[in-house]
Amino acid sequence: MTEHAMKEGTSPRHPLVPYIATIQEIRDETPDVKTYSIVFDDPELQAKFDYMPGQFLEVSVLGIGESTFGVSYTPTRKDHLEFSVKRMGKNTTALHQLETGEKLGVRGPYGNHFPVDEGIKGKDLLIIGGGIGMAPLRSLLLYVMDNREDYGKIRVINGARSKDDLVYKYEFEEWAEKCDVFLTIDREQEGWDGHVGFVPAYVTELAPSPRDCIAYTCGPPIMIKFVLQALRELGFKDDQIVTTLEMRMKCGMGKCGRCNIGHLYVCLDGPVFTMEQLVELPAEY
Repeated sequence: MTEHAMKEGTSPRHPLVPYIATIQEIRDETPDVKTYSIVFDDPELQAKFDYMPGQFLEVSVLGIGESTFGVSYTPTRKDHLEFSVKRMGKNTTALHQLETGEKLGVRGPYGNHFPVDEGIKGKDLLIIGGGIGMAPLRSLLLYVMDNREDYGKIRVINGARSKDDLVYKYEFEEWAEKCDVFLTIDREQEGWDGHVGFVPAYVTELAPSPRDCIAYTCGPPIMIKFVLQALRELGFKDDQIVTTLEMRMKCGMGKCGRCNIGHLYVCLDGPVFTMEQLVELPAEY
């Protein structure tokens, strides 16, 4: 959060008190995923709010509850924020029932971010997403597209259970203008003439070179598990593989203890980790 965001008047603002934002637009991504475009009610806060790809927000439906969502937009575009919500429980169902013009509570940004600067610029990037896991990766993708001259070849592998479950379909053409985009769905489906197969197998089939390349992945845990395995078999070293651990986060500040793993807290020390870090963590993740 910016310095401005930590203060209100002359008194320090309690970090658990959210800021109020208004929903400007709601886009239906899939039958159970919506993307929300929001703007803070304080225009000065909106102008100064800063974050990086991979960081997350705590979003509250007033009177219902609070949930954690990765930012799915890019800090290179300051006019609004976006996050995507898969309907799964009480709070996400309440979010799906909201309409444009209604209010939300927002805290953040929290956590670390995808590496994009030192040691990364000039390298090729491989972005591998599955389902709603594409949300934080979209933030990364839009960021590197807006700074395209800083990076080498960019490949995007994006998969879902069906063509109806692919998120951000309206942006695929924009992505393809600056990146190589590969789409896949799990099983044959009428009206789909693209690749069919699970994401990890598609990674193996495409066989991207690990030379001067950083791989980023996010998706269902089982997908991540086998993507990490596929990347290692292709020759990617552990410090070339980056993923996120977003399960169980609640407060975002290391206070509630729900996301601790060994001596680390995912909300404070993550949610972004390299494979090099993951192999040192307890097996619970």
